[in-house]
Amino acid sequence: MIWENFLAAIALMLIFEGMLPFLSPRTWREAFRKMIEIEDNQIRFIGLTSMIIGVVLLLIMG
Repeated sequence: MIWENFLAAIALMLIFEGMLPFLSPRTWREAFRKMIEIEDNQIRFIGLTSMIIGVVLLLIMG
């Protein structure tokens, strides 16, 4: 059961991650180009914020 939920979550992540490059490759390329210019600390902050939001959502759902 846990593995099925985990794989479903990974599948949904891949679907959402693939939507922008599929629907608008030019926009995705420009966003990627801008991301390369971001400082490491800003990237870490974005990653930390994303993880915190994910944990909070899991706690709310569970």
